[in-house]
Amino acid sequence: MTLAVVRSRGLAGMSAPEVTVEVHLANGLPAFTLVGLPDTEVREARERVRAALQNSRFEFPMRRITVNLAPADLPKESGRFDLPIALGILAATGQLPARVLDRYEFAGELSLSGELRPVRGTLAMAFAVTRGNTDSRSGGPLSAGATPRGFVVPIDSADEAALVGEVPIYPAKTLLQVVEHLRSDAGEADARRIEVHQAMVRLTPPTYPDMFDVKGQLAAKRALEIAAAGGHSALLVGPPGTGKTMLAQRFAGILPPMTTDEALESAAVLSLVGQFATQRWATRIYRSPHHTASAVALVGGGNPPQPGEISLAHHGVLFLDELPEFERRVLESLRQPLESGKITVSRAARQVEFPAKFQLLAAMNPCPCGYFGHKTIVCRCTPDLVARYQDRISGPLLDRIDMRVEVSSFTEEEMMSLGDGEPSRFIAERVRKAYNRALARQGKLNDHLQPAEIEQLCAADGAVKQLLHAAAVRLGWSMRAYHRVLKVSRTIADLADSTELATPHVAEAIQYRRSLREV
Repeated sequence: MTLAVVRSRGLAGMSAPEVTVEVHLANGLPAFTLVGLPDTEVREARERVRAALQNSRFEFPMRRITVNLAPADLPKESGRFDLPIALGILAATGQLPARVLDRYEFAGELSLSGELRPVRGTLAMAFAVTRGNTDSRSGGPLSAGATPRGFVVPIDSADEAALVGEVPIYPAKTLLQVVEHLRSDAGEADARRIEVHQAMVRLTPPTYPDMFDVKGQLAAKRALEIAAAGGHSALLVGPPGTGKTMLAQRFAGILPPMTTDEALESAAVLSLVGQFATQRWATRIYRSPHHTASAVALVGGGNPPQPGEISLAHHGVLFLDELPEFERRVLESLRQPLESGKITVSRAARQVEFPAKFQLLAAMNPCPCGYFGHKTIVCRCTPDLVARYQDRISGPLLDRIDMRVEVSSFTEEEMMSLGDGEPSRFIAERVRKAYNRALARQGKLNDHLQPAEIEQLCAADGAVKQLLHAAAVRLGWSMRAYHRVLKVSRTIADLADSTELATPHVAEAIQYRRSLREV
């Protein structure tokens, strides 16, 4: 046999399209040609595969070898195609039974000794394999008793891939072990089979820094409790050393536990950049990029496109410290993802979409010196300097942040008299109850309500409506700001176990829409 076909997977954003690895042997001068838009990493597979086959004591054919990675218009990157290319050569030369290759998909990078090294994106590829497990004749789901296609991966990537649970995962340490498994599947009695891998994930609850460490700041903690219960974004404003970063670092610990679907989605994004570990399963991700980060680092991009910080924080927390110090164009790139919960990265030849349902927390000083409004230190900034500093954050972006929260300073006497903080577990319990009330009522967080749902679920009458109207006129709200105040009011009512919006709920929500100069 001079032609062999092996199935693998590429990566295009969050999707993993099927890649068919076709290996053809022909007479002529020895050559090894790779076609099908391979990048540098894929082209270098020629040397890795040659050395791996020879060091695994297989025969490397001294013939003209052509490897086609189809479809030809899909760019191929990384070393994940090493294993299927090597298997294709073995099948084409008759050193491997080719008839069993159609039962599996393969991904793995080869070392020169034939060992398999982990690859990025195995979770996304495993998801794609489940979608590919369909009846080839009908195109529908597999019939009862039919065997789904297995997925052979390096042993260090097996835990990640097995989280999907709907596809058999076969972990292998070496190329030789994969060949032995395929021979066993072909009926050779003396060959050793690889057992299906079971996911090993942490069953204990994740651990986070505790709010108990933060003394005082009851108003800021109350605001973060509201933000956690409703999925709202918040901006913490206060002098240096008042606890803004400490509060943000402990925010993930009061969020509701992740569902299985949320944990899988978060893990799939982290897998694309090789940052997922099973020890972090169902842990809310906390990302805090430096203020020198570029727009590409924040929202994603590059060639091939990679997820940015907003996608890596999917179902987690994105904390932007020193918010006015970020470049203005970088901050403006957050406007669309904050509304849609996704980001589309467009390039000349490719367009990919990444999820970005993150919870935004930001922090800033009130002025350039940081001490505007401080109780014991005098601010040296002029009103014009304060205004210019705060105006670094554009109105459209500020309009999309639900809550502006003051984190106040303390005098020496107040600091000495502060008691212990409230543990996160008590705050998290109140958040969980309010979160469950919202899910039972509308099936989503309050922050995700659409305009028609806001009018229905956050209806205001009588004195409440008059209060909202007066605040909207005085503060010059946009329709977006009006809707966001209603959504925050709905969350405050959920925390109070109230089915109707009352004046105290709306009044508290209005306080969080103050301008920066009033915070």
